[in-house]
Amino acid sequence: MPKLTVVTREGEETTIEVSDGLTVMEAIRDNGFDELLALCGGCCSCATCHVLVDPAMADKLPQMSEDEDDLLESSDHRADNSRLSCQIPFTAELDGLKVTIAPED
Repeated sequence: MPKLTVVTREGEETTIEVSDGLTVMEAIRDNGFDELLALCGGCCSCATCHVLVDPAMADKLPQMSEDEDDLLESSDHRADNSRLSCQIPFTAELDGLKVTIAPED
């Protein structure tokens, strides 16, 4: 099963296994990382699932939509590697992906 490494805001790193069909947000939420709020449940209507993606894997991610880009613009913590985790379907190709939960706005 593909693995995802999650770094909390405190810098604690945990590797989890991710089932087929989940988004990065669902995998993080379902594994007890409560600091990722994901208030809209994955509808791309908030930015509370903001993560910073390991730049080494950025080229394997789907292209950012205009809606995702607009929502990230509202974050004081946006970076070049910012993404909304609800917009990243986790596939076997992303095995080994590392994300850091962004600071809360």
